[in-house]
Order: sequence, then structure tokens, then C-alpha cells
Amino acid sequence: MQEDKNKTNFSDIGKEIAIERLFEGSGYSNNGDFTLKNGQTLHKIMLEGVDFDLIYTPLKHLGYKAALSIIGDAYANMTTPKHLSIVLGISAKFYFEDISDLWCGFLACAKEFEIEDVTLDLVPSINGLCISMSLMSQIYPIKKSTPKSMDLICLSGNLGAAYMGLHVLEREKVAFSSKDAVQPNLEKYKYLLQQYLSPSIKKDTLKRVKEYKLEPSSAYFMTQSLASTIKKIEKKSKLGVKLYIDRLPIASETFQMSEELNIDAITAAINGGEDYRFLFVVPIEKHAIVHKEFPDFDVIGHLAQPETGRVLVTPEGAELNIP
Repeated sequence: MQEDKNKTNFSDIGKEIAIERLFEGSGYSNNGDFTLKNGQTLHKIMLEGVDFDLIYTPLKHLGYKAALSIIGDAYANMTTPKHLSIVLGISAKFYFEDISDLWCGFLACAKEFEIEDVTLDLVPSINGLCISMSLMSQIYPIKKSTPKSMDLICLSGNLGAAYMGLHVLEREKVAFSSKDAVQPNLEKYKYLLQQYLSPSIKKDTLKRVKEYKLEPSSAYFMTQSLASTIKKIEKKSKLGVKLYIDRLPIASETFQMSEELNIDAITAAINGGEDYRFLFVVPIEKHAIVHKEFPDFDVIGHLAQPETGRVLVTPEGAELNIP
């Protein structure tokens, strides 16, 4: 970010005044006095250049997406998010207005998911932006089942679109980073970009799981790939996993982009990541409930005997190992 005389340097106002300004009119106070019985605390760190690229990621989108990543984890742990603490490591290239944009994203997500308390601290950073978050959440009284072979693997949305959106942004990165370059027209990639930059989840997820007695043996919020999540399921359940190619939900936009980039859409769906989807493992006896009451979920496979390992089943019945 270049020198901008119309923006405010942190050195001109100081940390305390900056934080006071960020909280003005937010509806939150920066008191940090959190107490929660029967709760759980989650932690997450996101680093510039590793987890996000500010050349093409709007700061408001980044703040919302960062908060959503840890709120989704709380939901997957069957807890209700209550208190969010944020520490931002800020380098000299950032102005107050930049961090204000980022903060707006955090606040928008916190209010949408009814977070009761939010606190913020600002610390200096040498290597760009660092986002550190801690979330205290209340354990939600949801009954869980014991995993067994043939339990259903249910997914809350399509796969691979966010990965393709990232490829679009990486391809146009030079244009984004240069003021003199003609900015690309990305309208036809709108859906893919939205999936990467502005993911969303349904805040009634826990309520529905409890209301319809889904009783998942495990649940995950997928910010990484489906393949890595399947490994966790296999390890936790001590059972095998079968996924079916023809049951993987993949958007038409993802198929179109895969042809444009010469990338296999199935590979993108399994290994891409950044999808921000819930994955539940539920008893096969709940199949009718999933089909009727969770139309936004797809059954993509099931648990199997331990010797099965992790396999992807083709429409012809062949079983391919998932590394």
C-alpha cells in the first residue's frame, strides 16, 4: 500500500485512540471481561501471504471471512459462539482507514451471528497483517451417536467453487497489483469469486440439528479440503470411508472454470479447500430426516469397515484410494 496523505497513520493517533474510534457506534465495548460456564475456547491465526493475499482480497471481506472461519468451527463443535477476542498484528504499510475496513467485516459477522462481546487489541507486526482470534462458546446440548459402518456423510453445499475462484484471482493478480493495468472484467466469474471471498453459512444449523435429532457422531467445518477432512473422520471413527463421485455436489460454474483452466473438477472438489461447508456424520437411520428436513445437505458417502480405508467410488463401481 502506497503513501496516502488522505489517510491516517497510526503513529499520528496512537493505539488507544485508534481502538476507541473503531468501537464507536459498534454496539460493543472493549472491556474484555468474559466469563462463561460450561464453555469452550477456540483459537485461530491467519497470516498475510499464507492464508490470504491483500492484492485481491478486500479488507471488509477478509474481516467477515476470518470471523466466520472460527464461528463455523464453534458450530461444528456443537457450541454457540458468545465472546470473540481479536488481536491484529499491523505493519507500517497499513493506515487507520484500512484497519477500519477490516474491522467493519468483523463486526458485520459478529452481529449476524449474535456474538455477545467482542474485544480488540492492536500490536505492531514486521511481516504484514496477522489476525489472531479466540472465541468462547457455550456447549450446545446436542445428543451424539457412536460412529458405525454405513453411517451417512452429509455435506452442506457444493465443492470446488472457492478453489476455482482463487485461481481466477491468482490469474489476474498482476492486473490487480498495478494501477496502470486494465482491470479485468470478472462478471462471469461472480459466483466463484463470491464463494472464495464472501462465503456464508446458515446460523440456524445447530438449532436444526437439535430440533430434528440428527445426532451426528462427528461434525466438521471445512475450511481445508474434503480429503483432509475425510482423513480426520477415518482417524476419529477408526472406520473406513467411501465417497461417491456421482454424489459430490459441484456447481456448473466450477465445471466451466475447470475446462477453462484445464483442471479436473473432481480433483478440485476433493483437494481444493476454502469451501466453508459443514460435514456431518449421522446414523443411517436418519436418512429420511436428512432427505426431508435438510434439503441443503447432500449425502456424499458413508462410513465403512476399517479395512476399506479412504476410497472414491466411480459410477462404474471402481474404488480409487484417496491419498
